Amino acid sequence: MAIRKIINDPVHGFITVDDELILQIIAHPYYQRLRRIHQMALAHLVYPGAVHTRLHHSLGAYHLMCNALNELKGKGVDITKEEEQAAKIAILLHDIGHGPFSHALENVLIEGMHHEEISLLLMKDLNKQFDGKLQMSLDIFTNSYHKKFLHQLVSGQLDVDRLDYLSRDSFFSGVSEGVIGYDRIIKMLAVHNGELMVEEKGIYSTEKFIVARRLMYWQVYLHKTVLCAEQMLKQIVRRAKHIKAFTSTPVNKFINEPIETVSLEEFCNLDDYDLLSAIKEWSRHPDTVLSFLCKGIIDRSLLKIKYFNQPVDETLLKEKREAAQIKLNLCNGDEEWIVITGEASSSTYNVKDENIQILFKDGTVRDISQVDDALINAGVSAKIKKYYICYLRD
Repeated sequence: MAIRKIINDPVHGFITVDDELILQIIAHPYYQRLRRIHQMALAHLVYPGAVHTRLHHSLGAYHLMCNALNELKGKGVDITKEEEQAAKIAILLHDIGHGPFSHALENVLIEGMHHEEISLLLMKDLNKQFDGKLQMSLDIFTNSYHKKFLHQLVSGQLDVDRLDYLSRDSFFSGVSEGVIGYDRIIKMLAVHNGELMVEEKGIYSTEKFIVARRLMYWQVYLHKTVLCAEQMLKQIVRRAKHIKAFTSTPVNKFINEPIETVSLEEFCNLDDYDLLSAIKEWSRHPDTVLSFLCKGIIDRSLLKIKYFNQPVDETLLKEKREAAQIKLNLCNGDEEWIVITGEASSSTYNVKDENIQILFKDGTVRDISQVDDALINAGVSAKIKKYYICYLRD
């Protein structure tokens, strides 16, 4: 009897899983943990609907991978059943290494490691558990498989990961600027000389995708209030590590013990709920800085934030730190934990990265930034940088 599972997704409709190995991976505790990791960290403090999880996104990206592979096979691209399964598993597990609150605590809770490295470790562990059946998926994920376009579908400037998260984050946040024609883009995908490209007819949809990504970054992902909340979250973890704050939750090991002692299993037992419980616990901590920041997240009583085009003026920084020290009666130096400065940057389309190539009817290939009357040009491609300061409200 054929194995077939139907999942009802609010963005893509019905998602079909008809592979026994993939169903076993989805059922694995490593994967199910993604139900407890917010896709957009603390963005729900600004956009209340943005409470979807990494599991939602992972399944959506899997669905788009299925569609993309079917489209390419329909155009005569040679993709074996084994490669098809491997590519689906690679995209399904591409974000499995995310820790609590996703990107917000990247390289903060677990210093020196990004989620891609942890994803790779978890995929290798799963490969052992499934008797080597994930090896091709690992090769695709690490770009060591000979068919480069399969890796490009997983990780590139026009991959199914981005196609899903832009559509999904736009849907749940209610920000319509992120709406893209992902279905048309997938219809226009092609493989030429072993690389993933977009047919000429898909230029405008692809340009819309790139512009939508830019708008979503500054309107949602780097929205100043979202950024402020996430900076406060980072400061909470850093302060807790600094003062060795105890918590009765599993977070305690990540705060008070060397990170080298943490096992993969212990990492996979950690999620947003554990960290949130620790924050609630620390909101009653005797340390003024830690308790203040924790209460701010719990009660959504956030610091004020301002963006600037130039680095924050030292006079302003000194003024805000002195005000914080007086108002909270802080020990000398602790005001630096409350008044936070930094920079936020985003590039719409990185011409130095894995570029989006357009395949024209005559067989010529050009980067999307070099097509005639291109909307995506050097100006749009340039990195935008903003400087910020977070400080106590008056």
